[in-house]
Amino acid sequence: MTQTHPQIPLSEVGLRPVVLREDGRALRLLDQRALPSQELWLEFTEVEPIARAIETLVVRGAPAIGCTAALGLAVCSLGFPEEPGAFRQACAVALERFANTRPTAVNLFVAISQMREVLAQAPTSTPVPRLREQLKTTAVRHVEDDLAACLAMGANGASLMPEGGTILTHCNTGALATAGWGTALGVIRTAHRWGRGIDVLVDETRPVLQGARLTAWELQQANIPARVITDSMAGALMAQGKVAAAIVGADRIAKNGDVANKIGTYTVAVLCAHHNIPFYVAAPWTTIDLSLESGREIPIEERDHNEVHMHGGTRLTPEGMAACNPAFDVTPANLIRAIITERGVHVPGELV
Repeated sequence: MTQTHPQIPLSEVGLRPVVLREDGRALRLLDQRALPSQELWLEFTEVEPIARAIETLVVRGAPAIGCTAALGLAVCSLGFPEEPGAFRQACAVALERFANTRPTAVNLFVAISQMREVLAQAPTSTPVPRLREQLKTTAVRHVEDDLAACLAMGANGASLMPEGGTILTHCNTGALATAGWGTALGVIRTAHRWGRGIDVLVDETRPVLQGARLTAWELQQANIPARVITDSMAGALMAQGKVAAAIVGADRIAKNGDVANKIGTYTVAVLCAHHNIPFYVAAPWTTIDLSLESGREIPIEERDHNEVHMHGGTRLTPEGMAACNPAFDVTPANLIRAIITERGVHVPGELV
């Protein structure tokens, strides 16, 4: 008989990197640029600093960015004009600024759409205090829905993780990238909690090292056995039979099941296919963009080339050398064994 396990309770979630201050008048973000050497919380009350926090990777991870935009507008609205027309205009400008921060992660645009809908559905006579209340309620619900989705994903995907096996993951998809618990790392975390005896190989994830800095930190905090590897080691370890499965997150999933995720994901998927290793994707349903037929239509963010040239204040490449820095790549659906969401486990080409 198949053993069943309860979903992890909210009381055991632990880290939540995007939260309101207790009085509700500031947004608090755990500065992910400072990890793992320092746990630094920053507070925000204005639009431009929040937008810059998204752009400069104070906060990153598709679901966490969406949560930041939603809670950010709720907080910033406290300083907007009391006249209804001017208040609505200030909200529109703020949401447009947030929309222009990072183009690939669709969760951001889902959150923005939800906040715009609040303003569109409220009669023009609605008092500003009431609008602020509705914005906050919607933002908090967005965050709570994301956390609930992560916990459900963990329960849906944990049994797919090979018992006693080594799992490879790329980039950071844990609590830091979400409202809490995580997507792909949430599945790993749940599998560990269920006693499946797994251990984890963590791709360093160049150029910003989200794996080496952030995923490794989260796994260490959770006492999950893990080892960091350079991105170039994955294929050799697969060839030696040292990888039983791979699981990653996603920033946008097209209608046909193509997945945009952190640069290097496509390479892992190709290696898995060559070595007949199951390759899984875990993401909330909000990451699926049914308006795009395939991954060819997903916009790919090109980030500052200094992320390639520099690390820790030290230049790694010759002065004057050119670089390219696409932040994401697209993995075709035919390389993906299954897509895990809060709604269940899906065949990539059957998302509708």
